[in-house]
Amino acid sequence: MRAPSSAVPFPSEASSAGSSGASRRAGRAVVLGAGMAGLLAAAAVARHVGEVVIVERDRLPEGLEPRKGLPQARHAHLMMSGGARAVESLLPGTIEAWVAAGARRIPLGTGLVALGPQGWYPRWPSTQFLMACTRDLLDFVVREKVLALPGVVLRQETDALALLGDAQRVTGVKVRTDGSHSAEVLEADLVIDASGRGSQAARRLNELGLHPAHEETVDSGMVYVTRIFRAPPSSERFPVVSVQADPYGAVPGQGATMLPIEGGRWLLTACGTRGGEPSREAGEFEPFVRSLRHPLIADLIAGLEPLTDVHLTRSTVNRRRYFERLSSWPEGFAVTGDAVATFNPVYGQGMSVAAHSATAIRGLLAEHGVDAPGLSRRIQRAVGRAASSPWDLATGEDINYPGSIGERPPAAARLLRGYVQRLMRTATVNPVVMRSLYDVMTLSAPMTALVSPLVVFGVLRGPGGEVPNEPSITAAELALCGLGPRGGGS
Repeated sequence: MRAPSSAVPFPSEASSAGSSGASRRAGRAVVLGAGMAGLLAAAAVARHVGEVVIVERDRLPEGLEPRKGLPQARHAHLMMSGGARAVESLLPGTIEAWVAAGARRIPLGTGLVALGPQGWYPRWPSTQFLMACTRDLLDFVVREKVLALPGVVLRQETDALALLGDAQRVTGVKVRTDGSHSAEVLEADLVIDASGRGSQAARRLNELGLHPAHEETVDSGMVYVTRIFRAPPSSERFPVVSVQADPYGAVPGQGATMLPIEGGRWLLTACGTRGGEPSREAGEFEPFVRSLRHPLIADLIAGLEPLTDVHLTRSTVNRRRYFERLSSWPEGFAVTGDAVATFNPVYGQGMSVAAHSATAIRGLLAEHGVDAPGLSRRIQRAVGRAASSPWDLATGEDINYPGSIGERPPAAARLLRGYVQRLMRTATVNPVVMRSLYDVMTLSAPMTALVSPLVVFGVLRGPGGEVPNEPSITAAELALCGLGPRGGGS
């Protein structure tokens, strides 16, 4: 199907515009937002309609460059294995393409040196992994694959002005492209709002006559700073190194993650909550990292060449909009991604939740079809379920930091907190508990995996002896950075 004459060309657009095929279904879907959530939603619906129009207010980069509407992309972004597998199911070959572009598929926990709230985690093998690269690389590969799908069209520099229709059915979107003096109507069988943290979905639904959705926020006050360094020679297989913030202490939580990324570089993101925030001043970056619960990361970067300035972000609040709880919901409309739930980036969950939401959308379309009555409500409930456990995980931790703002968890959740603390301590010495923890943290298994009989038995027994008090980094890895061996390595 040909792209509309007002569509802005994109490298992959030509291949999608000329391959519609007579056998594909009629109809149109409009996706608001060309971020990760929007692209994956477009991939989910592309097989079920004749055309998918992605409406994006910014002009997107044509290479591995920062996206204007995603300033937080400069910080560490971890695509966990649960999310990566979901993306792969939507867009086969994506993991291989990420790796070919320079990303590293790092196994957990053999490729991770991490200090958790209860001690250092051993580097035992598990079935999980993470993709280590910049957010720009993750987005670029997915964008290229989605825009190569038949019938997918990108409308850049185009604002969504309003939803068309009424409280019973959304029939399209009114848009305006930069430079145009008049609005344009895009009729659609399905509109998906994936426009991110700044989504106007709640206001637009209110304009149609629907009640506002209940909204919750939990704000730890966490601030992020990031700087990129030139990696030491021959460090291509260096592990991810993380000193995690401790939400259970009486002092502000502070932490850092050092991520090997494409181009022979290390990306280092550090963070701190209220009263312990890092600074954007370059001279204060390394001293802040050295002041963490362990100086390992500061030792690793000492003497390395910085390749960027220090970039700071304060937008880390957890926010959840419960659209699925509204008493009525219009046909032909759904909301996904950060427009539904935003998470503190420290947990690396947002992209994976968006991927799981997209696979749920695909499954519902395959089962019911785009015209089925009640489809949009089914989609909204599925998106809410995809966000539920990650939301509980993120907010259940963040609310414990000193000065956090948000509703305190109920008594049952406070009782569960003691179990989780014991579980995390046990995970430092018990491989069964550790692997279950990785399964849940990577969104590869539901939260119920943490209360399986084997895990509960291990937690009840407890960690036994002393937990490791030195990082499990090896002497060979330290030598790459000109450092001598530490206790605990091998």
